Amino acid sequence: MPKIIVQSAQAPVTGFTDKSTPSPLAQGIRAGDFLYVSGQGPLDPVTKDVVSDDIREQTRRTLQNLMAVLEAGGATAANIVNMRVCLRDVADFPAFNEEFRAFMGGEKVTRTCIGGTPHRPGVRVEIDCVAYFG
Repeated sequence: MPKIIVQSAQAPVTGFTDKSTPSPLAQGIRAGDFLYVSGQGPLDPVTKDVVSDDIREQTRRTLQNLMAVLEAGGATAANIVNMRVCLRDVADFPAFNEEFRAFMGGEKVTRTCIGGTPHRPGVRVEIDCVAYFG
């Protein structure tokens, strides 16, 4: 079965060096019973600018972007089996986790959260995921 590229106008395309350069990445790829969503950050889908410096707002926007790609691929939060999170500052974890918990509304997933440096200045959180349809 060939891979299927998934795109949503409700989420920004990621992986660009600057806003005028086309991205070499897909927002998502469906392969069989799995949907792999590229790392999403707190970018406005239209302007591709970071929405805020606040970790709570960044977390909500990042998850909204992630869900937009999932929906474009026919999935919901109920299909997510794994998420990976990168926080620029691990001190943001408590606030991030509160927003994550509220956004996910009790939906359980496996998740890894690490500290690191997202490639884009001002981005404090980046999240990718894998969804399963089987």
